[in-house]
Amino acid sequence: MPQPGTIIYNVTIKVDPSIADAWRTWLLSEHIPGIMGTGCFSDYRVVRLLETDESDGPTFAVQYTAADAAEYARYIAEHADYFRQDSTNRWGANFIAFRSVMEVVA
Repeated sequence: MPQPGTIIYNVTIKVDPSIADAWRTWLLSEHIPGIMGTGCFSDYRVVRLLETDESDGPTFAVQYTAADAAEYARYIAEHADYFRQDSTNRWGANFIAFRSVMEVVA
């Protein structure tokens, strides 16, 4: 279990049904390994949202765990732009993503 002060970087993504399978394969085989390879995060979790309207496609969340705010800030400063642009280059307007940052308090 993450310790207090740990940062969770959550990326929620709604994916067009036409790319959902290929996107999920890419996410697990390329995108997440690339982000984890930055050394900024110690763990991650991928979940699929349930009890949501999936008429526009499934919604997933990827939660990356950083030891502290400094490691998260390093990711944003040094790597985030590359991974965001890579996603857009690859999938265009076939997905919508929003991000949130949380601190573990207990």
